[in-house]
Amino acid sequence: MITAGKPILEVKNLRTHFFTEEGVVKAVDDVSFSLRRGEVLGIVGESGSGKSVTNLSIINLIQSPPGKITGGEILFHGEDILKMNEKQLRRIRGAKISMIFQDPMTSLNPFLRISTQMIEAIRLHQKLSKKEARARAVEMLSMAGIPAAGERINDYPHQFSGGMCQRVMIAMGLSCNPEILIADEPTSALDVTIQAQILELIKDLTGKFGTAVILVTHSLGVVAGMCDAIHVMYAGRVVERGLTSDIFENPKHPYTRGLIKSVPRLDGQNTERLFSIPGQPPNVIDLPPCCPFFPRCGEAEEICKTKYPAEKDFGNGHWAACWMGDGA
Repeated sequence: MITAGKPILEVKNLRTHFFTEEGVVKAVDDVSFSLRRGEVLGIVGESGSGKSVTNLSIINLIQSPPGKITGGEILFHGEDILKMNEKQLRRIRGAKISMIFQDPMTSLNPFLRISTQMIEAIRLHQKLSKKEARARAVEMLSMAGIPAAGERINDYPHQFSGGMCQRVMIAMGLSCNPEILIADEPTSALDVTIQAQILELIKDLTGKFGTAVILVTHSLGVVAGMCDAIHVMYAGRVVERGLTSDIFENPKHPYTRGLIKSVPRLDGQNTERLFSIPGQPPNVIDLPPCCPFFPRCGEAEEICKTKYPAEKDFGNGHWAACWMGDGA
């Protein structure tokens, strides 16, 4: 449930670039958004659109070199994370802003028991005794649906299935009562049945704690029942943003419409072959100053090939960057 008041997180004109021998990769190029307590924001796009780099930038985890945050602000309760030193960042990471990474099997240390990995973080951020921290860890594992949590906490990651490892990651991410949970493709390594369970678990637990969520995914089908608002990214930029209902009912950008049409329907209307956006995402090294989607767009006009479109306001917080953005 979104609460009123000022945003707890404001990302303003964020730019994150990678400096390579081939050129400058503008992975994130002028991205802005805000997040309020209890809000669930979906960031959607194909691989390489800049979703994960955006969220790694939020907690300042960009590897340098070759990566560097070259511009913008990331304000957490008004304080710019980009200006914090490492000691200040450690107080926020895990405690105030937590992240669930894409592959749970590689996110957990295979040489350490689950108890060691969870208790260490809880004691670091919440200043509890080892006994209290263990009790908290068992409580969170139980809430995350781990059976016999008091016993399973002593197991190693390889003794869990992929779905159970993801439940452990969710329990770890929420164990310190963070204000923001970043879920980076949390279901990409799981089968469809387990995906639904994990998404429902994230929704239930974050709702219980009042945690704001940034859900990163390549599938609009995943965010449909989860998110209050959606930002669609392409080639390092947000090309459309708005309330989830507006994005699905009246998408304005051809890329958004393509993503929606590529989602299988369950209402018996699958009479044609599933739609696929033609072509491939662009190389974001030295992109020309035009709409990067025009080579794949069936609606492109001459202006699309010469100039990047400004955002158009369609009301109710619905914006799209498209010359042809009056919608279909």
